[in-house]
This record gives sequence, C-alpha cells and structure tokens, in this order.
Amino acid sequence: MIGRLFLSILLLALTSQPATAKTRVAEFTGTGNATTAIFRVESPWILDWRLDGDFDQLVALDITLIEARTGRHVGRVLHTKRKGNGLKKFEEGGTYQLRISSTLARWRVKIIQ
Repeated sequence: MIGRLFLSILLLALTSQPATAKTRVAEFTGTGNATTAIFRVESPWILDWRLDGDFDQLVALDITLIEARTGRHVGRVLHTKRKGNGLKKFEEGGTYQLRISSTLARWRVKIIQ
C-alpha cells in the first residue's frame, strides 16, 4: 500500500513539471572589463549574476545591456559595490550583448531562458 502511494506521488510529481524548463543560453566569467559574445533570447529571460573578490569594500560591478545588431544602449541593468549575487528578469527578447565593467572583482553572469 505504501509502495503504491509512493509510486503515485512520484508519477504525479514527474508529470506535473512545468512545460517550460530553464535553459542556460550563455555563461560569461571574468575580471575587469569585457563585452560579451552575442546571445539571443526569447521573452522572458533571466540574468543570473555573481560578484566575488578579495576585498569587501573595494569591489564594483556595472552591467549594461546592448542591442547587438545596432549597438544601441538599452540601459544599465546592474550597479553594485558589494560582493553578492542576484537575478534580474527581462520581459523583452532579442539579440544582445553585455558590457561589463568591474573593479577588483571576479564576476560570473548566466543568461537563462
């Protein structure tokens, strides 16, 4: 009886997964300044960022979103002077690049569809 209940719960969990799974479109890591490779996303998408460094108060990270085909500055999407991580959701898809500027820091950015 318990085995059947467990099997039923397992099957329900497996079949009730959302139809849209998260997919990593791109991942960029580095130190200092960089302009990333071009990536293409559909709406909605997520920017997953992490900032680390050897100093607590001297790190900084700025990320600007650039429309890749025209080079148009879409906007600054992140500015922080503290180590940490976070997520930012975007409602508009397109073909983009990120312009990343950092000070005394190691950064990682994932683009998730």
